[in-house]
Amino acid sequence: MKPVHKTLIYTGLAVALGLVFAMYTRPDFVMTLANQVWACF
Repeated sequence: MKPVHKTLIYTGLAVALGLVFAMYTRPDFVMTLANQVWACF
């Protein structure tokens, strides 16, 4: 695997992880997620 490809993969993963962490700062998203998980049981 070329270094350029590895850099692009790591950058994409870092952006995706940052977006996931950013969503947890929104209380309505966290409550919706908790309700969906709770509905599975």
